[in-house]
Amino acid sequence: MEHGDKQITVVDENGNEQLCEVLFTFESDEFSKSYVLYYPVGGEHEDEDDIEIHASSFVPSEDGIDGELQPIESEEEWDMIEEMLNTFLDNEDE
Repeated sequence: MEHGDKQITVVDENGNEQLCEVLFTFESDEFSKSYVLYYPVGGEHEDEDDIEIHASSFVPSEDGIDGELQPIESEEEWDMIEEMLNTFLDNEDE
């Protein structure tokens, strides 16, 4: 499987399922959690700058396949995620 072609189904607060493309995942020793950044598939986006990127934390299940997505709760986590995203996007541009 190529990097970037993983998809997940996210259920929003209204119970609607949304197919999302995984941008990347990473682990944080600082928070002892794994994180996933993703965006909805099938939106009418003219360019990549319009994509709304979402982030969640998760604990991988025993089999390492899926984990339960959890909301990001602290400002510190958001700051760290933003930093990781900026680094990822900078590397993509090169």
